Amino acid sequence: MVGVLVMGAGSVGCFIGGLTQLAGVPVHFVGRPRVLAGLRKQGLRLTDLDGLDRRIAPLQLRLHEEPPAGLKPDLVLLCVKSGATAEAATALALTLPKGTAVISLQNGIGNAAQARAVAPQLRWHAGMVPFNIAELSPGHYHRGTGGALAAEGAATDIALAAWQAALAGVGIKLDLHTDLAPVQWGKLLLNLNNPVNALSGRSLRDELLERGYRRVLAALQQETLDLLDAAQRPVAQLTPLPPRRLLMLLRLPTPLFRLAATRMLRIDARARSSMADDLAQGRTTEIDALCGEVVRLAQTLNRTAPLNARMQALVEASPKRRQPYSPSELLQALGLS
Repeated sequence: MVGVLVMGAGSVGCFIGGLTQLAGVPVHFVGRPRVLAGLRKQGLRLTDLDGLDRRIAPLQLRLHEEPPAGLKPDLVLLCVKSGATAEAATALALTLPKGTAVISLQNGIGNAAQARAVAPQLRWHAGMVPFNIAELSPGHYHRGTGGALAAEGAATDIALAAWQAALAGVGIKLDLHTDLAPVQWGKLLLNLNNPVNALSGRSLRDELLERGYRRVLAALQQETLDLLDAAQRPVAQLTPLPPRRLLMLLRLPTPLFRLAATRMLRIDARARSSMADDLAQGRTTEIDALCGEVVRLAQTLNRTAPLNARMQALVEASPKRRQPYSPSELLQALGLS
């Protein structure tokens, strides 16, 4: 590959972009000054729960605050937060050649469509990142869970196929789908744990070992699944259990859950949701791309999604609260106690 541009060098962009560079592909990173300062000082360190520990020296990184003029990458990885999609797509449209392939590796459902409406001259692909990535310190990004990347496209697409081969060389699987929507909805169901984790103030593993938090997640997922069924929208199975059976697992008493959920609990002790990081650092969260997407789905059916709407409101109000929710407090706040 001639090169890859990462638009949004945060946790996802730095980790996946870094792996791409380790695979021998030139990578340009566009990010916020805070992130770039850490990379310029510390370089890029990538670790994961399987023992990966690789470093890229500062002088080997191509870092930018804006997309560089004249760059003609084979592929762009759009990794900005969902709320910045339109702005990022506009910036890319001003600098990239017509027909450049861009994969949206963002949470939510509609980012690729939104970007396509802003910059139709670029070739947009929806994407999905299954694993959790945490920023442990400036320049250090850690993958705490597993799974295969996914993107909308065909193996005959030269840019996608080349990136797929490059990732395979560093042990990362990329699955290509003609229709990614079922996969995106399957990921959104799992991402409904992001606000639960963020409000809990705990690591992902510690949060999942509390039945009260799991009951909240199961209620959010069930409300979403009921709406998806009513809308006749298929959902991909991204865990060993189908989505409806996963609800049963989440609601088990913790001793039984611990025994039955061995694979689910294979989570690094340092893993936490990106939403937890956003709240801790005072940044805007992606709650509208998660619970908000469920609320909008309900509206298309002339129905409501009260639990997801309430969770969105809790996250948006959490900076004023300034303290975590206990399991019982979160259940009560959602009317589930």
